[in-house]
Amino acid sequence: MEKLFLTTKDHVSVTAHLFLPENNNHKLLLINSATGVKQQVYFSFARYFSEKGFTVITYDYRGIGFSKPENMKGFNASMRIWGSEDYKALTGYIRTRFADYEKFCLGHSVGALILGMNEDSEIFKEFIFVGTQNAFVGNLRFKTRIEAYLGFGIAQPLTTQLLGYFPAHWFGLGESLPKNCAYDWRTLILNRKSTNGLLEKINDYSKRLKQKVFVIRAEDDTWLTEKGVKSLLNNTYPNLKPTYRLIKTSESEKGEIGHVNFFRSYNQKLWNIILNELI
Repeated sequence: MEKLFLTTKDHVSVTAHLFLPENNNHKLLLINSATGVKQQVYFSFARYFSEKGFTVITYDYRGIGFSKPENMKGFNASMRIWGSEDYKALTGYIRTRFADYEKFCLGHSVGALILGMNEDSEIFKEFIFVGTQNAFVGNLRFKTRIEAYLGFGIAQPLTTQLLGYFPAHWFGLGESLPKNCAYDWRTLILNRKSTNGLLEKINDYSKRLKQKVFVIRAEDDTWLTEKGVKSLLNNTYPNLKPTYRLIKTSESEKGEIGHVNFFRSYNQKLWNIILNELI
C-alpha cells in the first residue's frame, strides 16, 4: 500500500492510497467513498481486489479522514467540489500514470452521484454502484421519510449553523462534514430534483456517460429503495446501461449488509459478486 498526496486544481491536498498487485492484470479500480465514510473502511476490499490482480485506489474527499483540516469550522468544501475538484484530481492522476489500463470506478452512495460532475468519468469502461440512489424523501420508506424530514429539515441545519460544520457522528451518520457538504446533502434529501439539483449548479456531464453500470442494492439498507435507485438511473444517468443485483441478507455470513457493511471483511464472500462482473 502506497500513500499518495494529490493536489487539486484549487490547491487542496487530497490523501489517497494505492494498492499495487503482485500479479498485475492491468485493470484499475477507483473507489469513490460514501458521505462521511473514511477510506480505511474500503482497505480490506481494496486488498482483496489487489490480490486478484487489480490496481486499486482509495481516497478521502476534502474534509474527511486523511484529507480533513485541523479546523472544520468554515472549511470550504461541498459535494460539488468533491466531484469537480477532488475526484477530478484522482482521474487526472489515473490518466497520466495508468493510461494503458482498463479502468473501472466503484461509486458508493454519493461516490456514484459525483460522477456527473467530472468529464473524466468517460475514461472508465464500467461503473459499479453500491448503495446509491436519488435520495429525495418522496422515494424513501415512510419511517425513513419521517427521520429524514426531522434530521435534514431541522436538526442538521440547526447544528450546522451553530457549529459551522455538521457533527454527523452525533446522529450516527459517519464523519463530521464541512458546512456546504451538509447543505448539499440536505439538497439530495429535501429537493425533489435530488442529484439533479446539485448537477444544475455545476458543469453537468451526467448525460454523456454511456457505459455499463452494475447496480448493487442490499435488502436491509433502510435508506435505499428500488424507487430511488431507478430514479437515479432513469433521471440522472439515463444513458448508462444498468444491470441490477439485489443482495439478500441470507447471502451475508452475519446476515447484515446495510448501507456500509458490504465492505466489512466479514462480508468478503459477497465481494465475488463484483469480482465476477469485472474479470
